[in-house]
Amino acid sequence: MAGAASQPPLPPWGNALAGATGAMLANAIVYPLDIVKTRLQVQIKRKDIDLDPWTTNDTHYTSSLDAIKRIIDDEGITGLYSGISGSLIGVASTNFAYFYWYTVVRSLYLSSQAVPKPPGTAIELSLGACAGAVAQVFTIPVSVITTRQQTQPKRDKKGLVNTGREVVHSDDGWTGLWRGLKASLILVVNPAITYVLGAVSKALATIVTQPLIVAKVGLQSRPPPARQGKPFRSFLEVMSYIIEREGPLALFKGLAPQITKGILVQGLLMMTKERMEILVIVLFAYLRKIRKFKLQQMADVAVRAKGVVPVVTK
Repeated sequence: MAGAASQPPLPPWGNALAGATGAMLANAIVYPLDIVKTRLQVQIKRKDIDLDPWTTNDTHYTSSLDAIKRIIDDEGITGLYSGISGSLIGVASTNFAYFYWYTVVRSLYLSSQAVPKPPGTAIELSLGACAGAVAQVFTIPVSVITTRQQTQPKRDKKGLVNTGREVVHSDDGWTGLWRGLKASLILVVNPAITYVLGAVSKALATIVTQPLIVAKVGLQSRPPPARQGKPFRSFLEVMSYIIEREGPLALFKGLAPQITKGILVQGLLMMTKERMEILVIVLFAYLRKIRKFKLQQMADVAVRAKGVVPVVTK
């Protein structure tokens, strides 16, 4: 846990590797919930005078269970795993960057104290938010591509690379890969709260930040057909559009699968990360042992070449 008093027994990259691996396993298990919540969040009701489809998927889901059933009916069981490769790449890179920079900034904070002591909750949240912000800047392009993949119609499915090209070749150009960055930087407080305070806080943080989550998905996905290809320019524009069409409560659509996924991921991550840390520690020790053995071999060869009795390293 972030509030542990002792320093982590791993270097930053080791802690990051354990966190990224644990997050990948956790998110792979609950990935269908990710598809469902994204599909629910991206759909926008049409007005009576509109002739355009409900959503970018030409389908309107009435609930999470309805979404699961209709996705399976339309796309097969694999439809619940659409875009999973990009999603797991994004999860791995985001969590690797987050845990790496969290370990770095926390170590720097502790080293700056005259008498090192565990940081309080406010400091932990600040350090986590800083680490999350740095991670988002580098990893949000994968999130944009994954969101596009999850909301692509069945007839227009593309791979990770081709979806990225579609984003780059849009009106936004390369900057399109960073759509929703402002909302993401605000949302970094969500995982920071979760990491420090646990799963219950995850539900509360999700409820508070759900409008921004919905707006972020709207920014990163294709614009609704009613906008005739015109992308949203800000998360405030997305919110205004949703409120105008569906009312303010629509800013909380997809909340149930969002909370369920978040709590399950948090629980699974807490169970797997410590085990991953143990595995990384063992791997790290094994690599050090191999390195020491090879150095000893090189030393033996060198001294034999000189005709000197070798010195055994300890």
